[in-house]
Amino acid sequence: MNALLKFFSMIKFEHTIFALPFAYIGMMLGFGDNDVSVKIIILVTVAMASARTAAMALNRIIDRKIDAANERTKKRELVTGEVKLKSAYLFTFLSIIIFELTTYFINDLAFKLSPVALFFLLTYSYTKRFTLLSHLYLGATDAIAPLGGYVSASGNLNNPGIWYLAIFVALWIAGFDILYATQDEKFDRKYGLHSIPVAFGTYKALNIAKIFHLVGFAFLVVSIYQFSLNAIAYFGALIVAILLIVEHRLVDPNDLTKVNIAFFNINGYISVVLFFTFLIGKYYA
Repeated sequence: MNALLKFFSMIKFEHTIFALPFAYIGMMLGFGDNDVSVKIIILVTVAMASARTAAMALNRIIDRKIDAANERTKKRELVTGEVKLKSAYLFTFLSIIIFELTTYFINDLAFKLSPVALFFLLTYSYTKRFTLLSHLYLGATDAIAPLGGYVSASGNLNNPGIWYLAIFVALWIAGFDILYATQDEKFDRKYGLHSIPVAFGTYKALNIAKIFHLVGFAFLVVSIYQFSLNAIAYFGALIVAILLIVEHRLVDPNDLTKVNIAFFNINGYISVVLFFTFLIGKYYA
């Protein structure tokens, strides 16, 4: 039990909050006017939790030598030995099996597309070794959440609105990953890792993150319109815009001490706000 708790600590299991609400949003939209299925809700929850667990665990495994050299990450459990490498591999493998089994019981399309989701989940950790577009790759990986939720509930991906929502998620994640990467600009440059802060410097990187979030917000509004949600949903989108502004004001190129607040706290609020935005926007008349 202690090993399992250490493993959950290593992968920051509690931060599943970033992705899970978007899977629920996609699922909610996918149900349309049909009855909500408790079975699908449970299966989507298990699929999302297992997928993120596999992705984060493999990220820690792949990056363990880099983490050991980085002052910011050298106390992570796999580096210190609190979690053994064999255990990390075992939990990763079990998570993948659970994910695949869960998608099998959801529907045929979810199961057929599951290898695509796994490919992104299990490869994004390598991208910073060769491209500054690693932020967008991570964003695309997290954008699978609303698409997966929609597929699970509807059995298709025919509504363009879900793709607009996925684009928002991709750009939102990419933008705040850029903010987070500013902390490691010097380290990444020294060790030959690629990121937008390394390529353009912190100041320009923060401006690029703002552009990502601005364009992403436009897609969020279009998605709300595409699904014919009520006026309350647009008010929720306004709250998201305010939170994004707060996030960027917290991150000063000359003072990065508040990056973690912007990354963990504000983005957690955004996820929750958007969940209720779509829930109320869809079901409250």
